[in-house]
Amino acid sequence: MIKLIIFDLDGTLLNTLDDLADSTNNVLQKNGYPTHDTDAYKYFVGNGVEMLLRRALPTNITEKSFAEISKQFMAHYELHKADKTAPYEGIINTLEQLREKERLLAVATNKPHSLLPKLMNFYFPTIKWASVFGSRKNVPIKPHPQIVYDILKQTKIKFSKEQILYIGDTSVDMETAKNAGIKKVGVLWGFRTKEELENAQADYFIHYPQQILDLIDS
Repeated sequence: MIKLIIFDLDGTLLNTLDDLADSTNNVLQKNGYPTHDTDAYKYFVGNGVEMLLRRALPTNITEKSFAEISKQFMAHYELHKADKTAPYEGIINTLEQLREKERLLAVATNKPHSLLPKLMNFYFPTIKWASVFGSRKNVPIKPHPQIVYDILKQTKIKFSKEQILYIGDTSVDMETAKNAGIKKVGVLWGFRTKEELENAQADYFIHYPQQILDLIDS
């Protein structure tokens, strides 16, 4: 029986693409750099804020300039992170049903950890999370499995690997689950393609959130 379900956040629980694109384009424009179409950001995100900005910026930017732009981005995104972001259709209902079935729910994201408390309370006020972790200083980000290990430590329950699912929308998520030795579920409503998830060896594919209930009951 599946007892713990670990979710990625951006592209899996929340459609954050527009707000991430808008905040990045804001700092690009402010600093005189070319902006990008929103769809391009589907391939910029997934490895944390630093990599998002490095992919969006020219390669010849100085580290001093990069540090300043990073600060500008965080300041803008903090104010505008909920302008257009919303849970994907069916997510809230599915999460509530999983809690009714007494499954533990957790979040593992490369989004900065400091942003998560307000974000999770705002979008998921009815959901009790067993553990929520984002990127933290001096802690390796996904696809390193440390974030999964931290979730298991915080839940204080010993699970066999067969009792855990990891659900995400990118190859980074599939690699994280693989590195942690747990089952990989690729969602097809997120930022990346089925081909990418297939190449990353997802164990299961789901087209809509309700299918998670079928997986845990099968």
